Amino acid sequence: MRRTTMFKFPTLRLKQLSAAMLVVGVLSGCTLAPTYERPQAPVEGSYPADAKGQAAYDAATLGWRQFFPDQRLQALIAAALENNRDLRTAALNIEEARAQYRIARADLLPTLNATGSESRTRLSASQSTTGSPLITKSYQVGLAVPAYELDFFGRVRSLKDAALSTYLATEEARQSVQISLVSQVAQAYLTERSYAEQLKLAQQTLESRQSNLGLAQKRFDVGASSALDLRLSDTLVQSARTSVATLLRQRAQAENALALLVGTNVKDLPAGQDLSLQNIVTDIPAGVPSELLTRRPDIRSAEQKLLAANANIGAARAAFFPRISLTGSFGSASSSLGGLFDSGSGAWSYGPQLSLPIFDFGRNSANLDVAEVRKNQAIVTYEKTIQTAFREVADALVARGTLDEQIEAQEAFLKAQQERLNLTDLRYKNGIASSLDQLDAQRDLFSAQQALIQARQLRLNNAIDLYRALGGGLNENSVTVAATPSGSK
Repeated sequence: MRRTTMFKFPTLRLKQLSAAMLVVGVLSGCTLAPTYERPQAPVEGSYPADAKGQAAYDAATLGWRQFFPDQRLQALIAAALENNRDLRTAALNIEEARAQYRIARADLLPTLNATGSESRTRLSASQSTTGSPLITKSYQVGLAVPAYELDFFGRVRSLKDAALSTYLATEEARQSVQISLVSQVAQAYLTERSYAEQLKLAQQTLESRQSNLGLAQKRFDVGASSALDLRLSDTLVQSARTSVATLLRQRAQAENALALLVGTNVKDLPAGQDLSLQNIVTDIPAGVPSELLTRRPDIRSAEQKLLAANANIGAARAAFFPRISLTGSFGSASSSLGGLFDSGSGAWSYGPQLSLPIFDFGRNSANLDVAEVRKNQAIVTYEKTIQTAFREVADALVARGTLDEQIEAQEAFLKAQQERLNLTDLRYKNGIASSLDQLDAQRDLFSAQQALIQARQLRLNNAIDLYRALGGGLNENSVTVAATPSGSK
C-alpha cells in the first residue's frame, strides 16, 4: 500500500499572495469621478409669509402622536404604517437596493473558491509514446481566484459608490412615503369627520323641516296659509333630503378611501372627535428654506441620486483606461487520487490579463456623454425638488395667515344668520314677513353651518400640509434629532 501524507500549503507563499492583493486593493482606491459640489438652492433665503410659530418643537422632531391627539386617528395612522401597501413596496425597494449595493461592494475584493477536478484522457496508439492506446488521469484540488479586476482607475469603486447612493436614495424615498402616508391618512380621516358632521347637521335639519312641513300642512288644511307656503315648506324638506343622500354617499366614499390607505380593517377604535375638538398643532415654526435640505427626505433622496450619477461618470471615465485582471490557483495535482496530497504534489498557476480599448467606434465616449447628461438631469431634478418643497411650505404659510381669519368671520356670519332666522320667524308669525323670507333665512343658515365645518377642515388640512412640507411624520413621539449632512456615507 502506498503511504500518503497530509498535504501542507506553503503558508509563506499564501501570505505573500494575500499581502500583494492587499497592496493592490489600497492602490486601487482612487476614482475618476468628479469632485461633488452641492448645487446652490434655487430659492429665496426666506419665505414670503410669516414663518414664526409658538410650538415647542419643530416639525422634524414633533412626533405624529403629539401632532394628532385624536386617539382614533392615532390608531388609524399606526395601522397604516404597518399595513399600507405603498409603504411595503418602498421597504422592499430598500431591500433590493441594499442587495445591489452588497453585490457592487463585493467586486472590490477577490473571490476565493475551493476547487476540485478530475479528468481522464484517452490517447490513441499514434499519439501515445508507447505505441499503444493509453488512458491518462489527472486530479486537482486547491483554491482558485477567478478573474479579479485590479481597480487602478476606480471603475469598480465608482460603481460601488453609485450603488450605495442609490440605496441611500431608496431609504430616503421610503421615509418620504411614510411622511406622505401619515398626512394622507390624517386628511382622509378629517374628510370623513367633516362629512359625518355635515351629515348629522343635514339629518337634524331634515327632521326640523319635516316637522315644519307637518305644521304647514295643518295650517293649509284649516285655511290659515296658502298653497304657496305649503310648497315652500316642501321644497325645504326635499332640499334637505337631497343633502342627506349626497352626504351619505360622500361619507361612504371617504371611509373607503381611508380604508385603502390604512390597508386593513381596524377594530375597537376609539370614538371619533368633531373637527372643533381635534386640537392639531397649528403654529409650527417653519424656520428658513435652507433647513429643508436636511429635513425633507425627498430632497435628500434627490441629492443621493445626484451623487449616484456623479459616481457613474467616474465609471464611464475609467472605461477609457486599461482594465487589468488577475486569475490564479494554488493547490495540489496528481495523476492518481491516492497521491493527491503527497509531498511534492503542490501546483499553482498565475495569469494577469490586460485589456485596452482601441477601436470601439465611440462607445465609451457615448457612455460618458450619457453619464454626464444623466448627472445634469439629476441636478435639474434636485433643484426642482427644492423648489417644490419651498412652494409647499410657502403656500401653507400663506394659507395659515388667512384661514384663522376666515373661520372667525364664518363664525360671526353663522351667528348673524341665526339671529336673522330668529327675527324672520318672529316677523312671519306676526304676519310681517312672508314665507319666502323665512325660506331664504333657513337656507342661508344651513349653508353657513356647512361652510363653517368646511372652513375648519381647511384649517386643519393646512396645518397637516405644513407639517408634511416641513418633514414631519417620521417620528411617533417627540424626539431630539441631530441633523445629518446630506450625502454622508
